[in-house]
Amino acid sequence: MTKPGLLAMFSLVLNLAAFLTTYAFSFPGGAIKRIRNDFLALTRRQTSRHILLPPNAYDAALTLKQKIRNRVTEEGEFVVDAFSSAARTFSLDEETSQRGGLLGELVPQGFCRATQLDRACFEVPLGEVSGPIESDFGYHLVLVCERTNCPKLDGPFTKVVKGENGKMLLARPTDAKTVEEQVR
Repeated sequence: MTKPGLLAMFSLVLNLAAFLTTYAFSFPGGAIKRIRNDFLALTRRQTSRHILLPPNAYDAALTLKQKIRNRVTEEGEFVVDAFSSAARTFSLDEETSQRGGLLGELVPQGFCRATQLDRACFEVPLGEVSGPIESDFGYHLVLVCERTNCPKLDGPFTKVVKGENGKMLLARPTDAKTVEEQVR
């Protein structure tokens, strides 16, 4: 590298050091917390499944929810498999029923047509069949399979996985960084 190139690099390093000492280390304590919270809010994601039932089918939704739970607890079927099978059979949503009710990966106030369903996906427990949730389309049963950057809801866990015995386990991220690691 030539002398002018070294001088330019050295000047850049000095300017960066001056910036860091002036601004980066002088943030008030709340600023870092706000940045972290903003990061969490912008990177929240969830993957869920749903079953849509007619508007007059509240009791049928409760019955179906119990049947899915029974398949999981009594027959030992993995919750995602039991829910997917029920969605293929009973869901009125033509777009998602053939995919086992899979809505895909969504962000808060994302792409769900039913705002009640969108909100519920970030409120219901991870890995539990929840509902019935009423919307303009009817009643929904919901299963959240994975949720990212929602530590107040899920703690260190991010997804539902099938254990060796076929039972549901809540898993920590294996290939992802924790929130603290991402912010650093």
